[in-house]
Amino acid sequence: MSSAQPQNWRDLVKFYTQRRLLIIFLFGIASGYPWLMIGSSMSAWLNEIGVSRTSIGFFGAVFAAYSVNFLWSPLVDRVRLPGLTRWLGQRRGWILLCQLGIAAGCFYLSTLEFTDSLKYAGLVALFIAVCSATQDIGIDAYRIDSIGEDEARMQSAAAAMTTAGWWTGYGALGAIPFILSDMQGWNWPLIYQAMAVFMLVLTAGVWLSREPQTNRRALQQASERKYQSLAANNPKQTLSMTLLSAGFITSAILAVNFLPGTWYAITLWGLFQLALLVFIVRLLVRLHIHHQNMPVDEQLQPQARRRDKIVAWIIVTMIEPVSEFFQRNGVRMALTVLLFITLFKVGEAFLGRMSIVFYQEIGFSNTDIGLFSKLMNWWVTILFALIGSYVNMRLGIIKGLIIGGSAMALSNLAFSVLALVGPDRTLFIIAVVTDGFTSAWSTVAFVAFISLLANRAFTATQYALMASLGTLGRTLLGTYSGAMVDWLDGNWAVFFILTTVMVIPSLLLLWSIRHQIYALEAENNARQAAADHRRATEQTNDR
Repeated sequence: MSSAQPQNWRDLVKFYTQRRLLIIFLFGIASGYPWLMIGSSMSAWLNEIGVSRTSIGFFGAVFAAYSVNFLWSPLVDRVRLPGLTRWLGQRRGWILLCQLGIAAGCFYLSTLEFTDSLKYAGLVALFIAVCSATQDIGIDAYRIDSIGEDEARMQSAAAAMTTAGWWTGYGALGAIPFILSDMQGWNWPLIYQAMAVFMLVLTAGVWLSREPQTNRRALQQASERKYQSLAANNPKQTLSMTLLSAGFITSAILAVNFLPGTWYAITLWGLFQLALLVFIVRLLVRLHIHHQNMPVDEQLQPQARRRDKIVAWIIVTMIEPVSEFFQRNGVRMALTVLLFITLFKVGEAFLGRMSIVFYQEIGFSNTDIGLFSKLMNWWVTILFALIGSYVNMRLGIIKGLIIGGSAMALSNLAFSVLALVGPDRTLFIIAVVTDGFTSAWSTVAFVAFISLLANRAFTATQYALMASLGTLGRTLLGTYSGAMVDWLDGNWAVFFILTTVMVIPSLLLLWSIRHQIYALEAENNARQAAADHRRATEQTNDR
């Protein structure tokens, strides 16, 4: 199937029902489904047994796993799982392993008594979050690898399908636990057991998909040969860079577990990590410049010292993906992109984390929440994700992000009105539809944006780095959503107004780098046009 932009409704249907896009949709379901276990369903369960709003908000700290999954994302790119990789391939093997872990964690969670072991339940939820975050690394890498580098427009379509799939897993399937919880004979432990079984059903995506064929391994091996030579000729500088990188990673891991949950502690740690990362990248750039003209003797590489091989493997696995991103984009552009990604979805995260508590407090039943917030939001998101991707293909990613981000923020005002009026179903539907439409549009543009910036040699690592930073703002800052509502004395209307203005800093950052993104889009569109012309020529010759 050609990736050319569809011109009519028939072409549109054929375009979005390609096998690879349907597989991406199925993987999207598996990606969104675990958020039920540690997200909305967990919030409802905790709220019903009397856990405070502040505690519910802090319980969401397990989502930090999505913020730091870039720390182990290189393993998904580089480590071959015994048996699974040979049988299923690099991407599918990792996805299956994570899905089995999610199912096991969900079932075990159903056996715990929350009132007696809330902290232990949090650890199990963290295990599910880690498995889910690792699954996302594999799924996102699979999606990008499945789309050719000469198919720039296809990235928006793939982003739409993964967004639609995610909301199918989180929204459509997410309605079921809430509906069941209001039915006689069902309780939350039993519901969680059923959710664990269905997670096993979702492994069907692994069996129906095909492992994408890429030259990733050859590119990584070429980088290893280069760094073996660099390590042999500059052992002190290379060792220093490796140790600094190990310190960077260790600091991040320790911070996740032990950093005090205060804004100034997080800010200081972030500045320290940023300074350390910039120093590592600058050191690596100097080494590159010094050795860029040094010939690499291919025949001597098998005889390289074991130490140099180990150092080269560590550099290519843990450092090169980040270094390549900064070198390719420039430090200013790279930092601006990463900061934009961090801040773009903060307001949406504040709304999402407290939405279930808000619905319950103003008087909606769990069935109302399931039908309107989950089930209705599902088809709204799917519809407008597809429409948004088509519009983004015509407008471009920058315009799509600015329009979608602004609309996403303004849609939060509908919830302010709902807070003032009370449990009015008509207003509830309007708020849910508006939020679903704008969220889908902005998410499709956002996913396509960071997919466009990922290098194919380090797909999993670079995409995970950018995606996890996007989750960072939603988790670390979103954790304080419950505390903010308490600080406002339960004034939900003001709370939703504040979430509206949170998008402004990110849009200003995006505007400052618009010209660089326009140039990148133009380059990819030219590559797409050349590929379309080549396919048309081949079809004409075949006739």
